[in-house]
Amino acid sequence: MNVTFRQLSLFESVARNLSFTRAAEELHLSQPAVSMQIRQLEESVGLPLFEKLGKQVNLTEVGREVYHYSQGINRYLTEMEEVLESLKGLNRGHLHVAVASTVNYFAPRLMAAFHKAYPGIDLELDVANRERLIQLLVANAVDMVLMGQPPDSVEVESEAFMQNPLVVVAPPGHPLNGKRQISLERLAEEIFVMREPGSGTRQAMERFFQEHQLTIRQGMQMTRNEAIKQAVRAGLGLGIVSAHTIELELETGRLVMLDVESFPIERQWYLVYRKRKRMSPPSRAFRNFVLSEAQNVSDNRER
Repeated sequence: MNVTFRQLSLFESVARNLSFTRAAEELHLSQPAVSMQIRQLEESVGLPLFEKLGKQVNLTEVGREVYHYSQGINRYLTEMEEVLESLKGLNRGHLHVAVASTVNYFAPRLMAAFHKAYPGIDLELDVANRERLIQLLVANAVDMVLMGQPPDSVEVESEAFMQNPLVVVAPPGHPLNGKRQISLERLAEEIFVMREPGSGTRQAMERFFQEHQLTIRQGMQMTRNEAIKQAVRAGLGLGIVSAHTIELELETGRLVMLDVESFPIERQWYLVYRKRKRMSPPSRAFRNFVLSEAQNVSDNRER
C-alpha cells in the first residue's frame, strides 16, 4: 500500500471535520486538491473511505479504521517536529490541555502565566465534565488533563499539584449562617443541590457522608458549578463546592461559607496523562510549570 504522510494529514482533516470544504479551508488548499488526494488514498487502500448522503459526508467502516491510525501517525509526526525544534533551541510547539469545569475557575490564570513564560507555545484549552475528560484520556486525545480524583478505569500517571478543599455554601439569609461548628447531623437535615452522578465533587460528597453514616437529602441536580451556585442563591438548598469556585461570590456577599465540623473535605487537584505517554517538550514544560507554579498563581489571585 503506497500511502503518503500528506495524504494521511489531508484525510485526518476531512475525517475530523466531516467536510471537504472545511478541511480545504483549514489547510489553505483548494477543495479539488483535497478531493484528488483523498481519491488517490482510496485507490491505494482499495476501498472507499467516505460515503456521501446528499451533502452529508460520513466515514465508512474502513474510513473509521484509517482515521484511528492517521490520528496516531499525525500525533507522532507533531511530537517529532516539536522534539527536533526543541533540540534547535526554539521555543515552539503546541499544547492541548483539558480541564474539569471546576478547574476552569483558575485554569485561565494558570494558562496565561504559562503563556507568558513560554510565548512560543500555542495553547489549546478544553473544559469538560469528568466523563468527557475520561473519554479524552482513553482516546489519548489531549496532552494533559487537570482534574480531581484520577480515574481508575484508565492507565494514567497522576501528580497532585494543589489543594482542592470542598466547602458548604448557603445564601446569606440561611438560618445556619453565623453558627459555629455546625454538626454533621444538623447539616444532614438540609436539602442539597447536587452535581450529576459521576462528578468528582459528587463522589467525594457521597463518600464523605457515607463514612459518617449519614444520608444526603438530595434536591435539584445540576451539571455545572454556576448552576449549583445560582440554585443555592435562590434558596433551593445548600451546596458543596470547591473553595476555588466561590471567590467572587464570597467577596460580593452573594454566598456564605458555613462553619461545619469536619469541613472542608480535603482533596487535591491532579495533573493527569496517559501512562507510558511520550511527553513532547511543551508537555514537559507545562508539567514542570504546573507542579512548581500553580499554587503561586492561585495565591496571587486570592490576594
